[in-house]
Amino acid sequence: MPRPQKEQRLKVREVKEIVKQPKMEVAQEIETPSSSIIIPQEWSDATKSIVNNSVSSIPPIAIVCGPNNCGKTTFSLNLVNVLLQRHKKVAYLDTDVGQTVFTPPGLLSLTMIDEITPDVIRPCLKIPERCFFFGDISSKRDPELYLSYIFNLFDHYLKEYHMNDNTNCLGDAGFPLVINTPGWVKGIGYEILVDMIKYMSPTHVVKIKISRVAKNLPAGAFWTSEGVMDTNHVIEINAALQDLLHRSVLVQRDASGLRDLRVIEYFRQCFPNERNLTRKKLGLALVALPPYEFPISSVKIKHLHCQVPETEVFYSLNATIVGLAISSDVTEQLPQCVGLGLVRAVDPSKGMLYIITPVPQQTLDDVDLILQGFIQIPTCFLKVPGYISPYMSRNVIS
Repeated sequence: MPRPQKEQRLKVREVKEIVKQPKMEVAQEIETPSSSIIIPQEWSDATKSIVNNSVSSIPPIAIVCGPNNCGKTTFSLNLVNVLLQRHKKVAYLDTDVGQTVFTPPGLLSLTMIDEITPDVIRPCLKIPERCFFFGDISSKRDPELYLSYIFNLFDHYLKEYHMNDNTNCLGDAGFPLVINTPGWVKGIGYEILVDMIKYMSPTHVVKIKISRVAKNLPAGAFWTSEGVMDTNHVIEINAALQDLLHRSVLVQRDASGLRDLRVIEYFRQCFPNERNLTRKKLGLALVALPPYEFPISSVKIKHLHCQVPETEVFYSLNATIVGLAISSDVTEQLPQCVGLGLVRAVDPSKGMLYIITPVPQQTLDDVDLILQGFIQIPTCFLKVPGYISPYMSRNVIS
């Protein structure tokens, strides 16, 4: 059973002074609401055609796809907002492990949304209905595992939310589902997308196109042999921003920086009353936070996408972000993830793992699986004043 470590060797007094400071300084990296987003008429028409289908007895299932930076996330969140005008909840299936929406990176998740997202550019983190720790920012290392997680999330939606009685004002219709997809639409990425659409049989497939035709998905129902859609509806729209020559203007984002922001925002939850900690102060506060103790004998350690020699297991875990999971009764390949943890220290002599996480104690009591992937620690967590390397000190491994 994990419990907070009682001994603190770090600068606790300094951290307490930080936490007690009045909220006068707001970190510049805190995500602020974006300016008003202009939704093109073409996008509005596409959204209306999907929403109008929600008056039927079968709720719509819409999958949004297209190349990188074409606006898939913005469109999908705007669609969720509009659907919420008719439904109490909308399910959101996030399949982009590199640029997640409501969770930290590396997770595949199904989230039930019950309120409007005011900022569709930088939405806040939410607790998912169900999620899996894939442990990487791309599906290329293990497409089979990636698809198995997605199919399980979709099956859970069908079972629990697709056709439930008394779920909303539309009689016995269930909740709609919006599926956001990665921008990798060539090679294996294309094959993965095809498999997803075939498995889910969505009512609508929204394809966002850019002016560089070679980067777009094929026209029509590309996942069928004839390119013809029977019960589904293909909606093809252009990227929102275009120049005077009608060329797509793509917003190039710092993908790595955005992932760091998501991780930073996640671990800020360790200090629920002090969400305005700057990166510098957050790094120091995390170093001094009493970690949870996990007896090594009580958990199984699993490395994803790689093999680690048994003699190097503890060294590989040290100073990494791991998935905290609960073994599945159905299959060992589908452990449900309850959150992320930062391995603060490993002490083989005492048989203990020391992990920092915002996951509550009562949930941690059920964790029996530690999953290690390739999610990187933000550099601001490692560059803490007064510590050469706070997660690699001499007290970490004995």
